[in-house]
Amino acid sequence: MTTPPAVVILGTGALATARRVQALYDGAKVHGLHGRVGEADVAYTELGAHLRELYASGTPIVALCAAGIVIRCLAPLLANKGSEPPVLAVAEDGSAVVPLLGGLSGVNLMAREIAAALDVQPAITTSGELRFGACVLNPPEGYALASLDQGKRFVSDLLAGEATRIEGDAPWLDGMPLPRADSARRLIRVTPLAWSGAADELVIHPRSVVVAVDEAAASGDSLHERILDAARARGLASQSLAVLLAPAALTGHATLAKAAQALDVALRFGADDAAGVDSAASSAVDLLRKTLRVPHEAIDGDPHAPVAFAVAAAPLDAATVGRARGKLSVIGLGPGDASLMVPAARAALAQATDILGYETYVKMAGPFRPDQRVHATDNREEMQRARHAFELASAGRRVVMVSSGDPGVFAMAAAVLEALDEAAQHAPMQGAAWAAVELEIVPGVSAALATAAQAGAPLGHDFCVLSLSDNLKPWALIETRLRHAAEADLVMAFYNPISRARPWQLDKALDIVREFRAPSTIVVLGRDIGRPGATLKNTTLAELRSGDVDMRTMVIIGASTTRAFRPAQSGREWVYTPRWYK
Repeated sequence: MTTPPAVVILGTGALATARRVQALYDGAKVHGLHGRVGEADVAYTELGAHLRELYASGTPIVALCAAGIVIRCLAPLLANKGSEPPVLAVAEDGSAVVPLLGGLSGVNLMAREIAAALDVQPAITTSGELRFGACVLNPPEGYALASLDQGKRFVSDLLAGEATRIEGDAPWLDGMPLPRADSARRLIRVTPLAWSGAADELVIHPRSVVVAVDEAAASGDSLHERILDAARARGLASQSLAVLLAPAALTGHATLAKAAQALDVALRFGADDAAGVDSAASSAVDLLRKTLRVPHEAIDGDPHAPVAFAVAAAPLDAATVGRARGKLSVIGLGPGDASLMVPAARAALAQATDILGYETYVKMAGPFRPDQRVHATDNREEMQRARHAFELASAGRRVVMVSSGDPGVFAMAAAVLEALDEAAQHAPMQGAAWAAVELEIVPGVSAALATAAQAGAPLGHDFCVLSLSDNLKPWALIETRLRHAAEADLVMAFYNPISRARPWQLDKALDIVREFRAPSTIVVLGRDIGRPGATLKNTTLAELRSGDVDMRTMVIIGASTTRAFRPAQSGREWVYTPRWYK
């Protein structure tokens, strides 16, 4: 299973069973309803939306609740049986395991595994599974059916009493009680060659073919169509393609990435030599010869061909061919509550080989799998951390740089881009290698937004965000910006408002603001919002004292129009800044 399952529960009564299921799969996490399951690894707020998000992302789902609930939640998304992930319903007490969806993606195998761990019988109803003990149409990872429709007809024939024989290497079928006969007309054929369309064949393609392209081939449009044409000319099935291989100099080339996605293959590159210079294979055939380290047969022997193929003796692990394009994702965890982390940040963490960041934030991002490497550092080592991330990613690794809140708000995104900019200017070779890394900035919920949401809508009109720390800019500049923002009647959100090293700065900042704002101006103080022990307090500019604030407090100073009110029969006070302005 390439993607670990999400074990979804609604209450603490299912947690013990969920942990038993989780233990079966490396990387699996327990997803619990926010406010009900504090011990869950991932929190969600609405079951239907969460299940649909998991399903749409291809994540296997083990839902510890009634099967009908899961079916109703996912019903709007059910369309293509061939591409759905496994979905199972499991009783909270572990007394029943019911596979619901994903018969062609291993759901019955998962059902048997989970049922065995829980010491119950799985409720499998698939005819082929019951007769043969496994799904004939669900070959193991590394293999693909030539035609699902033909496969269904073929299995129906076997269920009706027809015998079959096997041609090619299919070890997973050895122990399956299929009706067999050496003279059978029905043939299961395992081959990288294209299916002829014969009605009496079930063709399974090992994903064992590497297609290599040279720089000239990668320069035009519709590369994937040219590759398919070349494969057809050699009798190869498109489903047998496993890897698209290109010269290292083309790392980051958009045409290659688009072609690999269209072909549904891994994109790999020829490795640079020890001196950091592209080994520059002269042709596609030469690239195959220099890169492949597994037994293979050269299909295209023309040394000048822009596209060449090689067939391995078994399904390929893409990691054994060349080197991947590295990826660096700079993510924001949000304010600390797992339910406020955006799905794209969760996905980046799940796919990461390496996680970097300030130690406190890295711990918040966990737990991690044993195969994931964690590089936690001191909070003052931002540029070193950014350079380390690029070094790892340029070696082909998938790296995540962790920030709290939003990575672009007083956080690591700026440091990462600064490191890339400096390398481009002062170290061209290093800069080129780093520029070839796939870089993405994944937004998060910032502390200002999280605090504002708890208070109501104090940022409902124009606002600004200021850091009161003078570690990276002079205090005189902070004073200038404070004065202009206060005079412009902007709502102001203060990051880093006070510390032991600079206890006087908040009072100085408030003195400036008080020159332009009335004493009754609303102020919101949010401490550790989104984390355990969070507190929220509304006060006024006249009442605010620096002793009310520490480094973990977000200070939001309202504009002249910001209001606070208590609705009738409500115990809480809401703060908002109207969208109109008089």
